[in-house]
Amino acid sequence: MIRIGQSTLSLEDFAELVVKHKEVALDKAAMDKVKANFEFLKKFSSNKLIYGINTGFGPMAQYKVSEENILQLQYNLIRSHSSGSGKLMPPQLSRALMVARLNSFMQAYSGVHSEVIELLQAMINHDICPCIYEHGGVGASGDLVQLAHLGLVLIGEGEVQFEGGVYPTIEIFNRFNIKPLSIHIREGLAIINGTSAMTGIGLINIIQAKKLLNWAVLFSAMINEVVQAFDDHYSHELNIVKHHKGQNAVATTMRDILKDSKMIRDRSEHLYNPDNLDQEVFEDKVQEYYSLRCVTQVLGPIYDTIAQAENVLVNELNSVNDNPVIDHVNHNIFHGGNFHGDYVSLEMDKLKIAITKLSMLCERQLNYLLNNKLNQKLPPFVNLGVLGFNFGMQGMQFTATSTVAENQTMSFPMYVHSIPNNNDNQDIVSMGCNAALMTKRVIDNSFEVLAIHLVTILQAIDYIECHDRLASVSMSLYDRVRPIFPKFVEDKARYKEMALVKDFLENSDNFISVK
Repeated sequence: MIRIGQSTLSLEDFAELVVKHKEVALDKAAMDKVKANFEFLKKFSSNKLIYGINTGFGPMAQYKVSEENILQLQYNLIRSHSSGSGKLMPPQLSRALMVARLNSFMQAYSGVHSEVIELLQAMINHDICPCIYEHGGVGASGDLVQLAHLGLVLIGEGEVQFEGGVYPTIEIFNRFNIKPLSIHIREGLAIINGTSAMTGIGLINIIQAKKLLNWAVLFSAMINEVVQAFDDHYSHELNIVKHHKGQNAVATTMRDILKDSKMIRDRSEHLYNPDNLDQEVFEDKVQEYYSLRCVTQVLGPIYDTIAQAENVLVNELNSVNDNPVIDHVNHNIFHGGNFHGDYVSLEMDKLKIAITKLSMLCERQLNYLLNNKLNQKLPPFVNLGVLGFNFGMQGMQFTATSTVAENQTMSFPMYVHSIPNNNDNQDIVSMGCNAALMTKRVIDNSFEVLAIHLVTILQAIDYIECHDRLASVSMSLYDRVRPIFPKFVEDKARYKEMALVKDFLENSDNFISVK
């Protein structure tokens, strides 16, 4: 189990809960604070006008709600804002959202009854995922629409995803003897006011972006092997004079991968040797194309961008992000905008741009392998069959090119795309959930591109017949993937095998890790 409460929840803890489906345990001391926070709110709110308890919401906050209607007000809020549309989020994203919301409540500043926390714990541990739609949130009063669909499930309404199917919530609750939430004071507002959808999705994006970076570094090392590149472009001496952590982390990882390769060349043995210089035009390129030579400079900023995004989103995960903030320690209630998603939105846009650039680098490396006029080592399209009769990787390149083009178009930032709404009460918004979902699509696309890239590298290895000269890490990956996508000569439809390679890249533990 992963204990939630007193200590900071890390990205690794989050991955254990969401990706590996570890169960949640609730810290007792933290739960005591949650109960004290609720009791404070119950006493403090008597005979006071407090937003969202005895007032309307948003631009209707000027309207007082009578005592007999204050609980129904919370149900009205949840039901009225359950207005999402578009695709259902995959169960993993719904689980991520629940973990993020639970961790925010466990900070004990939301004034919620412990019942809502225990209900979220039960849903996570039984893997009951609310049906939440992609479209709806503008990311200002938090992810109002997405979180309203969570609230709808918590009160026993709506639908859930469970064991691959969609069911009425109450049917699954009854199966596990789970009691729906009864509103006590402000649980409706506390549930839907927050950044937990964009944060949960964003953290999954970071986990997957790290995988993409690891694969991109490994594939870049392998392509340098295939073309027998010189070793100085990823050397310690060249990179250390550029003072960026990411660049040097990528260079170090490439050196670790290629340390036992028998294909990488030492420049001093070839181009610095006087015996090899008696010619006017050199067949070998003195320097490789940028997509091979500038790997550390291209992937380094992506490493740094992922690290920054992780720092910001882990902070958000462990923050109080609803409104108002119920402060039982200082005996007050503070109204503000902690639900605003700008921190997450900006990081997701930066991450999206970075991963698009990663996919562009891989597409250029792919093009280098497929264009015999560039590499001067391989047949056109790494065609292992009869030229003109067979087609090799030609068809798959179209898919890679079009997918990278889609990434480029989607890289326009959501962060600067605020549209006022809510009677201009929400006059500047973050669009954070949109940003996170678009980043997820760019990441998913990039796995498709990298799958094509990897298969091309394996085909090139087979053409050159250099297996016994590869670095041990490269050979290990070759041996792992060839049973999934065997060497091919004859033409046939390969899309099902390609989907298996993509699945392997998305879900397997990496062979290397850039640190």
